[in-house]
Amino acid sequence: MTGTSSPRELTVRGVILGALLTIVFTAANVYLGLRIGLTFATSIPAAVISMAVLRAFSGTTIQENNIVQTIASSAGTLSAIVFVLPGLVMVGWWVNFPYWESVAVIAVGGVLGVMYSVPLRRALVTGSDLPYPEGVAAAEVLKVGAGVGGEEENRKGLAAVTAGGLLAALYPLLAKMKFAVEEVGGVFKLGTGGSMLFGGLSLALVGVGHLVGIAVGIAMLTGIVISFGVLLPQFTAGGPPAGIGLEDFVGTVFRQKIRFIGAGTIGIAAIWTLLRVIGPIIRGITGALAANKARKGAGYESLAITERDIPIGIVGATILLSMIPIALLLADFAVGGPVAGALGLTLIASVVYVLVAGVIIASVCGYMAGLIGASNSPISGVGILAALGISLLLLGLFGQGGSEADTKALVAFALFVTAIVFGVATISNDNLQDLKTGQLVGATPWRQQVALVLGVLFGALVIPPILDLLNSTFGFQGAPGAGENALSAPQAALISAIAQGVLGGSLDWDLVGLGAAIGAGVIAVDEVLKRSGKSLPPLAVGMGMYLPTQVTMLVIVGAVLGHLYNRWAARQKAPDLAERMGVLTATGLIVGDSLFNIAYAAIVAATDNPDALALADGFAASLPVGVALFAGILGYAYWRMRRDGQSA
Repeated sequence: MTGTSSPRELTVRGVILGALLTIVFTAANVYLGLRIGLTFATSIPAAVISMAVLRAFSGTTIQENNIVQTIASSAGTLSAIVFVLPGLVMVGWWVNFPYWESVAVIAVGGVLGVMYSVPLRRALVTGSDLPYPEGVAAAEVLKVGAGVGGEEENRKGLAAVTAGGLLAALYPLLAKMKFAVEEVGGVFKLGTGGSMLFGGLSLALVGVGHLVGIAVGIAMLTGIVISFGVLLPQFTAGGPPAGIGLEDFVGTVFRQKIRFIGAGTIGIAAIWTLLRVIGPIIRGITGALAANKARKGAGYESLAITERDIPIGIVGATILLSMIPIALLLADFAVGGPVAGALGLTLIASVVYVLVAGVIIASVCGYMAGLIGASNSPISGVGILAALGISLLLLGLFGQGGSEADTKALVAFALFVTAIVFGVATISNDNLQDLKTGQLVGATPWRQQVALVLGVLFGALVIPPILDLLNSTFGFQGAPGAGENALSAPQAALISAIAQGVLGGSLDWDLVGLGAAIGAGVIAVDEVLKRSGKSLPPLAVGMGMYLPTQVTMLVIVGAVLGHLYNRWAARQKAPDLAERMGVLTATGLIVGDSLFNIAYAAIVAATDNPDALALADGFAASLPVGVALFAGILGYAYWRMRRDGQSA
C-alpha cells in the first residue's frame, strides 16, 4: 500500500513530533478560546517548527514535514470544542469534565469529521478553485523550506517569508508591551441609535485578505454595511435605557440580536452552498468508488498519488460504526432525565441527526475554510445552527412546559449532541486546508488522512484535562460559583443560550428569519452578478454580518491591497514569480502572528497574567503611535514585496 517509489512521509518520528506539538498548540488554543473567544491556526507554526527540528535528521522530505503539520493542526483546531463543551458546566449540568466521556465525545466527532472530508477532498480541493489561504500559505512555507523552485528563487522566497514573519510579530509584541493599541475604532451615535466600527491591528488578517482575494473582501464589506450600517442603528434607535452607556448598549444589541441575524444569513447561505456543491460531492464519491475499484483490480500503484484516499468502503464503514458509540454515549448521558423515558425514539432521532447534520456541516465548513481560511471561518455560527437543529428536534419530541429540572436536562442533552456535531465542524473546517497543502506538496491523501485521525486522537486525550484545570482554577462566567476572574467562554455562553431559548421558549425567531431573508436576497444578487463574470459569495456576506469588525476589517484591507499588487505583478516581466513573492510575504505575515500568539499564550498560561509583557501603564500616545507604526510596517511590507517582485 505504501509503494516503493513513495517518498518518506508517514514516519514514527514525524508522528511523535506531531504529538508533542499537539500538546503545546492545543493547550494554547484552549486557553485563548476560553479567555477571548478566538483560536489560531496551528498548521503554519507546526510546519515551521517541524522543518527546524527534522532538519537535524537525515532523509527528511517535504511530505514528512507536511504530516507533522497535519497532526498538529488537526489537534489544534479540535480545541475549538471549547466553544460548546463548557456550556455543560455553565448550565449547571456538569461540575467538571468527566475524562473518558469527554475524550469519547471529542474523538468520535473528530473522526467523523475526518471521514466526511475524504470524499469532500475531491469535490472541494482537487475539483475546486477555492483559494484556501492557509493551506496555500502552509504549502509555500514547506516548499521554501525544502528548496523547491531553484536556489535563487527560494533564497528570495525564504527572505520574504522571514521578513513578513518578523514584521507581523513586531507589532503585537509592541502592543502587548502597551506601547501600541491592538485595535482602533469605537462606538458612535448614528441617527437616534448607535453603531460601532473597530479594526484589529493584525498583519495576519491583512495576509489572509491578500490570499483570499477581492471578491471575498467585497462580500465581507457588504456584510459589514448591512449589520453595522443598517441593522445595528435600527435596533438601537432611541438610544440606551437610563443608566446604561451607549457603548454597553450597542455591544449588547450586537451580541444578542445582530449576531442572530447574521447566523440566519449564514444558515440560508450554508444551505444554498450545500445545494451548489452536492454535484461535486456526488462526483467526488463516484470518483472515490472508481478509484476503489481500480485499486482492487490493479493495486494502489495503478492509481495516481492524488487518487490514493482511504478506500471509500472503509470510510463508509467507519461512519456507520461510529453511530454505535454515539448511541451508547447519548444513552449514558440521558440517564435520570426526561430523555430516558423515551430513550429509543430519541436515540434514533439524535443519531440520524448527527449522521445527516454531519454531512451538511462538513460540506459547509469545508467550503467556508476554502473561502476565507480556517482561522477566520465563523465556526461558532455553525455551532449555533447545530444547537438550533437538535433543540428543535427535542422540542418536537418533548414540547415545552416541563419542570425546570426537565428543561435543564434537555438543554444539557442538546449541548452534548451539539458537541459531537461541532467536532465534525471543527475538523472539516481544518482538514480540507491540510489536504490542500498536501495536494500542493505532492502528499499521499490516505497517509495524510491517517495523520488527521491521529491528530484527532491526540487532541481528544489532551483537551479534557486542560479544561478541568482551567475550570478548577478560573471557572466560567455564568456557571454556578464562578469567581470574578472566571473565563468568559463567549461562544459556549451564546450556544448554551440558544438551546435554553428554544427549549425554554424565549428565542426570538424573527431575528433568525430576518437573517435568512437577507441571505436569500444576497443569493439572488450573486446569481445575477455571475452572469457578468462577477461574484458576491453569500457565505462571505454572512461572515461580515456575524463576525466582529475587529476580525473582518483588516481582511478587507488585505484583499484590496492584494488585488492592487496582483494587478501590478501581472505587468512585470515574470508575472508568476512576482505574484508568488506577494503570496510568500503574505504567508510570512500569517506565520509571524501565529508564532507570536503561541509564545504569548505560553507566557500567559505560565504567569496567569494577561499583561505579563506590559512595560508601560497608560501610555498616552499608544493610539497615534500604534496607527503610525502599523501603517509604516504594512507600507514597508508591500514596498519590499514590490521590490522582490521586480527583481524576480
